[in-house]
Amino acid sequence: MTQPLIIRPVVQADLLPWTQLWDGYNAFYGRKDQTALADEITQTTWARFFDPLEPVHALVAEHDGQLLGLTHYLYHRSTRQLGLSCYLQDLYTAESARGKGVGRALIEAVYRSAREAGSPRVYWQTHETNTSAMRLYDQVAERSGFLVYRKLM
Repeated sequence: MTQPLIIRPVVQADLLPWTQLWDGYNAFYGRKDQTALADEITQTTWARFFDPLEPVHALVAEHDGQLLGLTHYLYHRSTRQLGLSCYLQDLYTAESARGKGVGRALIEAVYRSAREAGSPRVYWQTHETNTSAMRLYDQVAERSGFLVYRKLM
C-alpha cells in the first residue's frame, strides 16, 4: 500500500461501505440469503455506534478513501476483575485486502482503545475453521483454551 492505512471510528457517511463489509462478514459466517440477519438488527447495530450510552464501538480501516475492514468491540463488567473487559465481537477485512496488515491494524487499534479505557483484557472468538485468521490471532494474542457453549432461545 502506497498511502498509509487509516484506522478510525466509523462516521455516518460510512453507512454504505460499512454495510457492504458487514454483509461480507455475515456471509462469511453463513448469514446470507435465507439466513441473513434481519434489517432491523443491522440498523440497530449501526445506530448503537453513535449512541453515547451504548458500550458498542466501531472502527474501520480506510485506504485511498475506500473502506477495507471493520471491527466492532464492546466493554462489559466481569466477575474476575474490577476493570471492564473488552470483547472484540466482529473483525472483517475485504477479500482484496487480506494478508496486507489490515486485520492486524484493526486489532492493534482495539488494543489501544482498551488501554485508554483502562480495560485490562481484550478477547474474542472465531470459528474453528477460520484457519487463515487464526494464523494472525496466534501472533497477536494467546489462545485461552476455553471452548464456547451456547443455547439459542
